[in-house]
Amino acid sequence: MSTPRFVTIKKFIEDKIDNGQLSPGDRVPSENELCQQFSVSRMTARRALQVLNDDGLLIRTPGLGSFVAEHRPISTMLEIRNIADEVHSRGHSYKAKIINMDEVAASEQQAQMLNVDIDSLLFHSVIVHLEDDIPVQWEDRLVNPAMAAQYLQQDFKTVTPNAYLSKVAPLTEASHKIEATLVSAAIAAELQIDSHSPCLQISRRTWSAAGVVSIATLIHPGNRYCLGGHWKL
Repeated sequence: MSTPRFVTIKKFIEDKIDNGQLSPGDRVPSENELCQQFSVSRMTARRALQVLNDDGLLIRTPGLGSFVAEHRPISTMLEIRNIADEVHSRGHSYKAKIINMDEVAASEQQAQMLNVDIDSLLFHSVIVHLEDDIPVQWEDRLVNPAMAAQYLQQDFKTVTPNAYLSKVAPLTEASHKIEATLVSAAIAAELQIDSHSPCLQISRRTWSAAGVVSIATLIHPGNRYCLGGHWKL
């Protein structure tokens, strides 16, 4: 399968940043300039610049253009741990309930997040993780098949998606967004909570050396989970 044109443009700019041809504060080619150079539509050029902006490599200023950011993105200090290991570390039993395993067509937003073509097939899994038979996490994950071709063939009752992906596409970078949320009646039923109960939602995107591996939404009942950590700087 040929490489999407916006990915080619994205790599072209990334390479110029990596080899020092573009330095922090430098202006990168405009949408129009990229359209002419790569013979693509303005939408394709805009998508490449937007992905680089989302990744923290560029800063887009309306009316002025896009500029190289001062620093490459540094992942948040939120440790990515295997949920099964977390449960076992507390001396409790771990179990997984598989809700769904299938393929889906990438929406425009999903395609942009995973750097794939719109409508290309993605692997999709929905799993509820339990601690001593009590649900503690709802995991809804989309995986780039190019990074984990055998994803849907795995038995996620014996190995978690996190553990499997860490093995076949070792993590090099991650981004997180954490927010309070309420969930649908269907998710609340699986988590065995009232639909008005507050939950903690973590939206996560992970990369390997070869590119974006997955995007996941992790939902925890607010009264069963907390985030914490200790860092020595």
